[in-house]
Amino acid sequence: MKGFNYLRSILIAGVVSTAALSAAYAEDALSMELTANKVAKDAEGKTVYLPVRNAAAGTVVQYKATYTNTINKDISDLAVTLPVPANMTFTGEAHPTSAQASIDGKNYGDMPLMRKVNGKLVKIPLSEYRALRWNIKLLPAKKSADVSLNTIVN
Repeated sequence: MKGFNYLRSILIAGVVSTAALSAAYAEDALSMELTANKVAKDAEGKTVYLPVRNAAAGTVVQYKATYTNTINKDISDLAVTLPVPANMTFTGEAHPTSAQASIDGKNYGDMPLMRKVNGKLVKIPLSEYRALRWNIKLLPAKKSADVSLNTIVN
């Protein structure tokens, strides 16, 4: 997918900028691995994740980021962000489910996001979601944490 390398670059920049780490060791303290997998069902109907580089319209793709603390010190209050790639729509499925969402990449809120229309609160369509953010309270030394979101190819 065209957006995969672009997404990876944004994620790395986002992690470095939002992590509550000193600039002196931020790059060495946290590593990130991003994978894109097609979400499918096996013969028994169980959900499976298959590596994917290109996907047709309508395909559900999971973006999963694994953040690893590479130092011998715990990292506290870490905020990590995954943008929804261009030409993709967020399905509403995120793990952990504590993710917050944004329609502008700056302001985040609990899902479902809401807005006022004609004086009434209505849900913002998932197609307008642009990024998700998770707050990791503690990432112990030499441990990893995974976050993921599912999208559908437009």
